[in-house]
Amino acid sequence: MAKLKDHLGRPVVAVTGIGVVTSLGIGKADNWAALTAGKSGIHPITRFPVDQLNTRISGMVDFLPSSTKGASALTYELAETAGREALDESGLDAENFGGPLFLASPPVELDWHDRLALYKSGDNLDAAERVLEAARTLNSCDMFDSAQFGFIADRLADTFGATGLPITLSTACASGATAIQLGVEAIRRGECDRALAIGADGSATAEALIRFSLLSALSTSNDAPEKASKPFSKDRDGFVLAEGSAALVLESLEAALARGATVLGILRGCGEKADDFHRTRSKPDASPAIAAVKAALADAGLGEDEIDYINAHGTSTPENDKMEHLSLSTVFGERIGRIPVSSNKSMIGHTLSAAGAIEAAFSLMTMREGVIPPTINYDNADPAIPLDVVPNVKREAKVGTVLSNSFGFGGQNTCLVMAREPV
Repeated sequence: MAKLKDHLGRPVVAVTGIGVVTSLGIGKADNWAALTAGKSGIHPITRFPVDQLNTRISGMVDFLPSSTKGASALTYELAETAGREALDESGLDAENFGGPLFLASPPVELDWHDRLALYKSGDNLDAAERVLEAARTLNSCDMFDSAQFGFIADRLADTFGATGLPITLSTACASGATAIQLGVEAIRRGECDRALAIGADGSATAEALIRFSLLSALSTSNDAPEKASKPFSKDRDGFVLAEGSAALVLESLEAALARGATVLGILRGCGEKADDFHRTRSKPDASPAIAAVKAALADAGLGEDEIDYINAHGTSTPENDKMEHLSLSTVFGERIGRIPVSSNKSMIGHTLSAAGAIEAAFSLMTMREGVIPPTINYDNADPAIPLDVVPNVKREAKVGTVLSNSFGFGGQNTCLVMAREPV
């Protein structure tokens, strides 16, 4: 019989539902089929003019009703779509979930179509004053709500019947993993038997594209979009901005087994460490990332020799990929060359706030299906990063444990350790 408590006497946390949306499609089935086939979701941008921009490609989600309605509307629809799939799979009531909600979402601001609408409705000669004047006379909360950081989570909590005050967090590229960590910790503390963790990001706006371009962070391989994201390759030139979402239904193993739920995997450990080196750059010695990996392993009660596969952060930026290799080789030593380490971002791009949740979902599916997704576009190996990146083609393998890394801007480092089966 599976142990219901972990090595520290805390409730074991199981996953009973998974939902995913990326540029590869809606739902786990379509995403998994495309991911394991090495298909790319990166494509030319059509949502706004890009004629004068250095980067003209992305992994935007262009096939939802909200795809043209702004970042707030799209982030909500992405979150709801993934959340509903996860809840349906779990067998729990999707209208009365009965547990807390933890949402990872991007920072919000007034969308340009709202700003332009305000401008057109005013008559002041000064543009800024015209917008403010029009805003003061609005007799509607719609535009106001779309720019409120916690509003998406409030709507989701009402939609799914979550309990308590929903938590919205934004810890850069680690956000999705952090949302899962908060859900795990709430169950471990005995505050609830179940929690819903969602990471969603529909913020691939013109402003976001320009801001990341100014940081020289984005790939400019516009002529062949599907080949632009090439993690760990010598000719990598930046990440590809993308959108997506993933949701996990988390339950104590005891509660899941008591109601006869299918256990899809176990959240064994979470590790989080801050890096105060720079607003965007990682610390050169990788010490915070090293500490985050070690903290996750310790939390899981596992040694370095007990990880079967690593779902890498793998952004395809020159510096971050180098730092991730340094952190992994430091923790795992010579064995790192024998551990499969692949990056989903080679196919879906960097989904920012949603990345950690999406990659956790794919990690769980890797264990269930016995297939490791490849790192595509790996045609020019970097001798400074000697990793087994599962190049270009999926690999069948028995995977019992996974380490999933999320290393974000602002020094946000979160790692998750997952297992196929409870101890």
